[in-house]
Amino acid sequence: MTPLEVLFVSIIYYANAAIVGLIVAFIVLVLVRLALNYADVNPFSRPVHRVRSMTDPFLTPVRHALMGFGFKPTMAPLVTILIAILVGWLATKLVTDVLSTILGAIIAARFGRPVAVVGTLLYGFLSVYTLLIFARIVFSWGMVSRRNRVMRFLVDATEPLLGPLRRIVPPLGMMDISPIVAFLIIWLFQKAIAETLLRF
Repeated sequence: MTPLEVLFVSIIYYANAAIVGLIVAFIVLVLVRLALNYADVNPFSRPVHRVRSMTDPFLTPVRHALMGFGFKPTMAPLVTILIAILVGWLATKLVTDVLSTILGAIIAARFGRPVAVVGTLLYGFLSVYTLLIFARIVFSWGMVSRRNRVMRFLVDATEPLLGPLRRIVPPLGMMDISPIVAFLIIWLFQKAIAETLLRF
């Protein structure tokens, strides 16, 4: 591998390791909260208050969402941990896709392949867009308010595609299937790019 490729691979590795570390730290924090809840500890003590203040912003929306769907709110810690793992996976995928796209475009440009540069950038953009749609779905599961900056960005970024599709494709009962149609369309475009711009 060239020094540039080694640099990008190292950045991807350490960025993903940092994200996994944050996920593990969050899981440990939630488990500590559960342990303190079940232990005979003063609920007004400073450690308990600190742990609750750090975890409440994540657990409270999930608890409300579970109650809205008729589930027991005691499941909130487990569901929050699973959502955190899913969001972490999305973050690692996003970092990997963005940096791999940049590296692929640089390598294609170095070999004098402008068509491959365009194809690589388009393919990478569609991969990132797919992740944004998926992230919006995950955040909506967690009943994240649209006042949240991340959720607002996800809605603004994905609504130009999902909005028209929602008007064209009728929902199945209570289920909005426009994201599924969007995934299919993006997959078809990626397949076309791979078979044309990236084929040679």
